[in-house]
Amino acid sequence: MTHAAITGWGKCMPPATLTNADLSTFLDTNDEWIVSRTGMKERRVSHVTASEMATIAAKRALACAGLDAKDVDLIVYGSCSNDEQVPNSASGVQAAIGATKAASIDLNTACTSFLYSLSTATAMIRTGVVKNAVVIGVEWISPFMDWENRNVAVLFGDGCAAVVVQASDKQEGVLGEQLGCLADARQTLRVRGMGTAYVNRGITMGDTEWDFDGPEIFKRAVTGMVQASHAVMAKCGVTADDIDLVVPHQANLRIIEAVVTRSGVPMDKVMLTVERYGNMSAATVPVALAEALEEGRVKPGALILMPAFGAGLTVCAHLVRWGDRVTPLGTTDADLPANKKTALDIINGIRSGKTNAKERSGEGLRNLRFIEAL
Repeated sequence: MTHAAITGWGKCMPPATLTNADLSTFLDTNDEWIVSRTGMKERRVSHVTASEMATIAAKRALACAGLDAKDVDLIVYGSCSNDEQVPNSASGVQAAIGATKAASIDLNTACTSFLYSLSTATAMIRTGVVKNAVVIGVEWISPFMDWENRNVAVLFGDGCAAVVVQASDKQEGVLGEQLGCLADARQTLRVRGMGTAYVNRGITMGDTEWDFDGPEIFKRAVTGMVQASHAVMAKCGVTADDIDLVVPHQANLRIIEAVVTRSGVPMDKVMLTVERYGNMSAATVPVALAEALEEGRVKPGALILMPAFGAGLTVCAHLVRWGDRVTPLGTTDADLPANKKTALDIINGIRSGKTNAKERSGEGLRNLRFIEAL
């Protein structure tokens, strides 16, 4: 049987850091309020587009795997913050890295996009459609964040990481996954103002407002990820005692603690980045995985559990068997362009633009509730 081993990894984090103190300059909040509810102290804000971050992460992952871009068969770009509707973002990364023979796919399941992308690439390798793939998890959330809404503005950040997946005759990579969607609760997390549903309704595209039912999301996320984790462990014939490391979606520290406790895994086996990066949506799991490797927390042959949830509400849990190699085969000098602005400068520029957009679009989104019944 052909398996799909993870052979390369690379992250790309923008340098500008937005602290809780920065947020308190324009929101009614403070460090204690945010940390006590989320475990977050800071997050990153990108000065470049999502595809630019993805390009750097992909180059680093390829160097790590020792794979030339010309030999890449597939690029799967997991994100809900694409640069454009058409063409797809994966093709932009393909052109930028020189992967001339690759197929390119965008996949959006919100925060679970990286893991769903990993499933897609793994399935295509197992069935012989491709021999290798670059799988990307990236988000550039800051431009469409509702920066006047404290409930969501404190949570999210920008970032990216990628992995290389290659055909292997060893039992490595994704051993099993449990995918699902709690669609009856999809209205609990939605971004208004993006998409064709808002065309010709007096709204400037990008003038966003977020619906975010925190208590319901917490309940659904914990239940969904715990059930998915139990299901995939049962499917693969393993128990919580067999898990060497948990790399969860970093939505909120309290959610992570609840999921891990109910899954039967001790917290000392959990990789956490939520304090430094906040919720980077599709980027949280691959960034946490890359940092776990950097910190030596992934051992050869390790069994890794990766649970996640996202808007939709999509849920999943993956079991990954790591291979023998935990260090890169090579490196690259590819890097982001220099940034001269602080994170607060970038955010205040976005906020100013959104204010002007709302003035141009009259009533804006506040009177728009026409898709709630969908």
